[in-house]
Amino acid sequence: MHQTFLQKLIAIFQTWSYFMIRTSKVLFLIAAIGLFGTAAFAQETEERVIDEVVAQVNDGVITLSRIRREMKAMVDAQVEQGKDRAAAEKELEEKKGELISNLINEELILQRGKELGVERDVDAEVNQRFRKVMEENNLTTVEALFQEMEKNGVNPQEIREMWRNQITRDIVIQREVQAKIYWDTPDPEVKSYYEANKAKFTKPETVTLAELFLSFAGRDEAAVRTKAKELVAAARTGTSFEQLIVENSDRADAAKTKGKVDPIPVSELDPRYGNFIKTLKKGEISDPIEVDDVGISILKIEDRQAASSDSQFDNNLVRMAIVREKSAEVQKKFMTDLREDAYIKINEGYRPLVAPILFADERRTKPGSE
Repeated sequence: MHQTFLQKLIAIFQTWSYFMIRTSKVLFLIAAIGLFGTAAFAQETEERVIDEVVAQVNDGVITLSRIRREMKAMVDAQVEQGKDRAAAEKELEEKKGELISNLINEELILQRGKELGVERDVDAEVNQRFRKVMEENNLTTVEALFQEMEKNGVNPQEIREMWRNQITRDIVIQREVQAKIYWDTPDPEVKSYYEANKAKFTKPETVTLAELFLSFAGRDEAAVRTKAKELVAAARTGTSFEQLIVENSDRADAAKTKGKVDPIPVSELDPRYGNFIKTLKKGEISDPIEVDDVGISILKIEDRQAASSDSQFDNNLVRMAIVREKSAEVQKKFMTDLREDAYIKINEGYRPLVAPILFADERRTKPGSE
């Protein structure tokens, strides 16, 4: 199916993140709080009307126009995936209270991000994302990227704002929830958790991969597929795969990394890759793997380590397991505390729709609280 430039842009990041995330020494889980920020994709087509404040959140506000933009963007996304527009609108209208509650929670998290002073880290990550998209699309300047985006009906500033909000949410949850669980869990508790859950910490089967990536961006896709087959044939008949990566890969860091990816548990591999390499042995090359209409990956098995039934204590892995187990509950408490410390005033016309959802956790612990 044909994809717009924006869809390819987002898919590029999904692919890039999948490989890059494996190089982290300590990987915190990214908890999904609220909405993904889909308003960034919406283009405002309706005439402006006198706006209405649906909720005040400390010094910020949630407006009716913002809610409508969010709803329109979400409906458009569902329609693009084949859903009937009327059905999508009806379903979303029934969830309006949940949508507004999520926007209020999101506003609280973004405000907390400002208090933590994360702007510099956020801006650095946003700029890195734009640079990566430029590289993946063979563009040499930010201006050229923005022109291409605008040509395809995408507002660069809306994308920037979407990314800023998404990254801010991730950083806040990492620092205020996940990092605190990780570091504040005492060593004796870590050891006790390991002893009680040894079956979780057996050594899994792992693979070490090298990747050669060919992008479709700005190229004839049939020609890219032909080239991928030629490169696989060359690698299988003795040409250095490392050399092929350096000379042909479209990954920006290919010359530096030689396409190498840190060891990955086979169970954690995306099925799109795992199904292609599950029978391959050390030194063997995969067939070309098409990735979301973005491009083609060719993988080499640099190493393969068999699983073991023996348990092994790894402080980081045990702490990460504890983070996974405790995250949801601690996150609920974090959000409850944010709401309790905030000034939240919901427009009376929307309060019956929003309050039961927004303050559900508070009512469970403090009956009658809103």
